[in-house]
Amino acid sequence: MAPRWGKKKKPPVGFDDVEPTLEALENELRDRVKESNEGKRKTESLWPIHQINWQKSRYIYDMYYTHNRISRQVYEYCINQKLVDSSLIAKWKKSGYERLCSTYVINPSNYKFGTTSICRVPIYDRSEEARAAKDPTTGCSGCASGKGAGPGNIFGNKYGQNLAAVQVARENRMKEIEQQREEQKSQIQQGDEETDDGEEETDDEEEDYGPTPAAGVWAGSEKLQTESEIIGDDQAETNDESPAPKKQRTN
Repeated sequence: MAPRWGKKKKPPVGFDDVEPTLEALENELRDRVKESNEGKRKTESLWPIHQINWQKSRYIYDMYYTHNRISRQVYEYCINQKLVDSSLIAKWKKSGYERLCSTYVINPSNYKFGTTSICRVPIYDRSEEARAAKDPTTGCSGCASGKGAGPGNIFGNKYGQNLAAVQVARENRMKEIEQQREEQKSQIQQGDEETDDGEEETDDEEEDYGPTPAAGVWAGSEKLQTESEIIGDDQAETNDESPAPKKQRTN
């Protein structure tokens, strides 16, 4: 099935940098919706919808605001084509909502007594019995802002991974590998001998980072997951200290 974003308006230059990930998430959502809900609570069938919506929106938000990897034209294209949740993104720009899992959990009409979801309560403010609680509709374990207010991966699964950080970690690693190869070529040209073991070690390190985005957008190895979490933690600390930067519109 052809991607829906090419039907009405031609994507801007640079969209191909994020298209593989967006397409993979669209396909993932389609597959999860088709799955049988046998053995699940009624609300659990909604978890993938909320979680993939969060991950897709977070990916574009971070690629633009945090990592400066896409242009404003690409960002606005994703907003205008409704490829991401603009309402959720708008909330992330406000203090106290930087990690919000869904606009559903802050709507008092969705909960008894006109409150909000348990996932909005910092873990350190919860009772012992409620510390492991998840929102019944989104599956979020905790999306309150602040250090120690909730887990780094708010869903505790691959949909809670920061895909922008995963992509940045992959790109950084590939640059390192390319630089190593260039250095090896330079040494060979100077007459230095290179062992086969050295070359295999570089290839092994490349494989440690798991499949490329064309094969899988999520972190496919513990090594890549750790590196992306470090990048994500740095981003989270920045977000907690100040709201998202305002970028000027470009002509």
